[in-house]
Amino acid sequence: MKNFAGLMKQAAQMQKTMETMQERLAAATVEGSAGAGMVVVTLSGKGEMRGIRIDPKLVDPAETEMLSDLIVAAHADARRKMEALAAEEMRAATGGIELPAGMKLPF
Repeated sequence: MKNFAGLMKQAAQMQKTMETMQERLAAATVEGSAGAGMVVVTLSGKGEMRGIRIDPKLVDPAETEMLSDLIVAAHADARRKMEALAAEEMRAATGGIELPAGMKLPF
């Protein structure tokens, strides 16, 4: 039963580590950009768009399609950065242990 008690202690520590990681991610923000920085999107740690900056040179009624494409690209860039940050936090929280494919924490 000593092993079980140790396992339970490790599980409690892992849960605390995961909660701390989630708090850090929730407080994090990342920026993604497109068009050489002409469009910048800011996302929260949960992937919610918090802001957008658009270079005034892009505000041309004839260029709305390009502007739309750049906003989508900047959002995708920010999303990739947030996913990379979350993966890095997860590695730190799990001590580098790789989880099986498709398994995500917290459960």
